[in-house]
Amino acid sequence: MKLTFLGTSSATPTRKRNVSAVALTFVQRGAWWLFDCGEGTQHQILRSPLKLGRLERIFITHLHGDHVFGLPGVLASRSLADSADEPLTIHGPAGIKRFVTNALGSTNTHLAYPLRFAEIYLTSTGISTVLTDADVRVDCAPLSHGVTSFGFAVIEADKAGRLEVDRLRELGVPQGPLYAQLKAGKSITLPDGRTVDGREFVGSPIQGRKIVICGDTTPTPNTVELARDADVLVHEATFIDEDADLAAKANHSTALQAGRAAAKANARVLILTHFSPRYDAADNQRMPQLLDEAKSAFAETLPAEDLWTYSVARNTDG
Repeated sequence: MKLTFLGTSSATPTRKRNVSAVALTFVQRGAWWLFDCGEGTQHQILRSPLKLGRLERIFITHLHGDHVFGLPGVLASRSLADSADEPLTIHGPAGIKRFVTNALGSTNTHLAYPLRFAEIYLTSTGISTVLTDADVRVDCAPLSHGVTSFGFAVIEADKAGRLEVDRLRELGVPQGPLYAQLKAGKSITLPDGRTVDGREFVGSPIQGRKIVICGDTTPTPNTVELARDADVLVHEATFIDEDADLAAKANHSTALQAGRAAAKANARVLILTHFSPRYDAADNQRMPQLLDEAKSAFAETLPAEDLWTYSVARNTDG
């Protein structure tokens, strides 16, 4: 799986950063999901290897303009892409369907594919599962931003352990269809009458990866719980610590607060995004300061840049 950051600025774009959007690509099947869709996202997609025809789902964390104003353009352009007849589902807070249908209807925009909506109405203040398929589960939790704002955890299904091929060869098990049966945990009978139990020749399951993408938020226990043992936590870092009062007034987080959340969650990697444009001038030393503050609480911190891709490795620590 890979994360591609299409926009990393908060509120308004800057000369080098667009507003919020991040893509999650499932490399093996070539499909991808989009998390938030600020204005100009389709231009960023054109500058990336991503193909609109392979976009399967869009997740919206909250309904502020810098996270949704790019939706009508992306949806319309997808009609002109390859595989334009494949359905697309938008997941998000109550009101996302009305926003999209009004924008498309008032502009007489007709899509060439089925557009589905899965508005999220959480029945709990904690973590809830909003999507499950054969490959992944998506959990969701409400955050704290003054409006309904969600964090999403994409949790990959565990993979079957590796087949111990060398041991099977030593036993004289011929390579071929029998190996597939053994990897599935089945028992086989060899021509000489011996029985081989596949469960004895398959290693421990390989744990699936966990990627957490949070919407805008002030510090909240739900961020920590959602990101528990995550391989990657993507968290806003709108302000530096000396501007913590501004962060609190705007219902945002500082980089230091993001670092503390990652440490409490025992995440492997923290990626910061959603930076205030006030820090983005070429001669401004606030961005290095912002990163240093996060690293003081959590060393494995990286700053996102527009069009930067991060490959999410499997955790092989046991």
